[in-house]
Amino acid sequence: MNRFARLATRLLAAPLGLVWVKPAGETAGAVSECWPIGTSPDPAVVACCRRVAEEGRPRFLQHAADESGAFAFAGVPLVGGSGELLGVLAVTDHDLRAWGEDDLRDLSDLAAACSAQMRMRMRSATVRQAREAAEDAAQAAEDAAQAAEGEAVRVHALLNRSELLLRASEDLADTSGLDDVRQRVGDLVSGDLKPACIDLVLVRHGMLHPVVSPLDGEPPGSGGTEPFALAADWPVARAVRENRMIVVDGPSEEGGADAVARPPATPAFASLGLVTAACLPLRGTHGILGALVLGWDAAYGIGVDERAVLTTLAGYTAQAVERALHLDERITVARRLQLAMLTDLPDVPGLELSALYRPAAQDDMVGGDWYDAYPLPKAPGTAAGPPGTGALALTVGDITGHDIRAAALMGQVRSMLRQADQDHPGDGPERALGALERACRRLDLPASGTAVHAHLTPQADGHWHLRWTNAGHPAPLLVTADGTVESLDRHDVLLHHSLPPGPRTTDSRSLPPGSTLLLYTDGLVEERGEDIGDNVDRLARRLAAAPPDVPLDVLLRALLDAVGPQEALDDAVLFAVRVATR
Repeated sequence: MNRFARLATRLLAAPLGLVWVKPAGETAGAVSECWPIGTSPDPAVVACCRRVAEEGRPRFLQHAADESGAFAFAGVPLVGGSGELLGVLAVTDHDLRAWGEDDLRDLSDLAAACSAQMRMRMRSATVRQAREAAEDAAQAAEDAAQAAEGEAVRVHALLNRSELLLRASEDLADTSGLDDVRQRVGDLVSGDLKPACIDLVLVRHGMLHPVVSPLDGEPPGSGGTEPFALAADWPVARAVRENRMIVVDGPSEEGGADAVARPPATPAFASLGLVTAACLPLRGTHGILGALVLGWDAAYGIGVDERAVLTTLAGYTAQAVERALHLDERITVARRLQLAMLTDLPDVPGLELSALYRPAAQDDMVGGDWYDAYPLPKAPGTAAGPPGTGALALTVGDITGHDIRAAALMGQVRSMLRQADQDHPGDGPERALGALERACRRLDLPASGTAVHAHLTPQADGHWHLRWTNAGHPAPLLVTADGTVESLDRHDVLLHHSLPPGPRTTDSRSLPPGSTLLLYTDGLVEERGEDIGDNVDRLARRLAAAPPDVPLDVLLRALLDAVGPQEALDDAVLFAVRVATR
């Protein structure tokens, strides 16, 4: 429960989160798991939890100052499968604050996942009890006479089934996506039930969409991954519609006139010649999610014991699928938000521009890395030239955090920096960055991170004049046509909403034809167990050795493959600008 308390503090930006568990009996005391670990909730906070439990609905409270002090409280009930109260997920803030609709929705979503976890743990306790009973029965059978050998075999099988369900409750409790669910179900059933293939089928918009994973890792037959209608005659569709297990047996071995040709369980199984299949509906909180299908290439008897095991396994799978679908939906929203704010680079005569964004490998991480390029307004008193021939602004930045909030802050900062350049025509990049900091402070926008902001201005001799300011960001690299690399190391302090805005410095360089400027974020050069300085040196050598005529998009991909960490724990941006040769 500490994990959910920690996630709640991060999601609602509150200093204390807790899971308050309802006492089991009149004499039992309540249990609270808090984040940070080791802290204990104030009695006034516990009283607020009891109030949420008694009323059975979310409460967002402002606690007036008394001997406990003033604080803001937000709590959502945790409910069991039959609607019974399990406890309360809550956060508190030392200061009074107004809770919004987004806070209610986020805390309610997290409470739903927490409730599912608690229900799963309670079922695990039942499975453990069954396992202990099976172990006792097995021991008694071993001490019995030889006449009880058959019974001992049956009990041993029961023990194996109990162990399978115990492992299922544990392994499926922390899955992170549909692929992970599919893989873990395959690993679980391969050791005991030994099916030849498994198929995970999900309901989406009136259609059944297979998520196929045979145990050997290859797609089972052609055409088996195409969606098909929920109203189809396939046994798996019937299992979903009728909300019950359906067992499919192949034709009898005797053949002849008594042979019965039964349809395969799913389209994916049609070309595999399977003999037995079990279609198990996946029951979610708000309806049937789909079905889990197991197929055997030899006759497999599914008796009462097997049916109980398969039904329980399907229940654990359904919980994991429901959690994965919820997580996938939130990740998809965050990724779309982030990608929507990545810039389409402008066409600038005399310059080649290219950018590459690589998200973190972990699905639940979205970040605040961004790049931007846009024309700058003409300075007062200068004549307007043809479109695309004026000065250009370049930015690469990294807003702190790896969640939807970081992506949203990144979008705000990006837009505000653009506006700052438009409001200060003719001024340097340090003026725009300073205006951004002051605006964040006045608007109480909690943005922190690093950035390089630069202005590029064309010169009459084909050179471009570069001015830049660096707020704690990795140093850009500049390579000339002869392969000489310079690290533009000068920088100021990073961006942080708690730091008073101070003067920012600028530096400048002349970029001759054929030179390339590379800006990047730390996700390119930071790797666990590696020295970041060594990785930057390796990046500089790779940049210097690149052919001068290699397309920039090819160059950026090669640099990412050669220097980027194998396990991408952070997102990364590479942004390059090359001055054309005459």
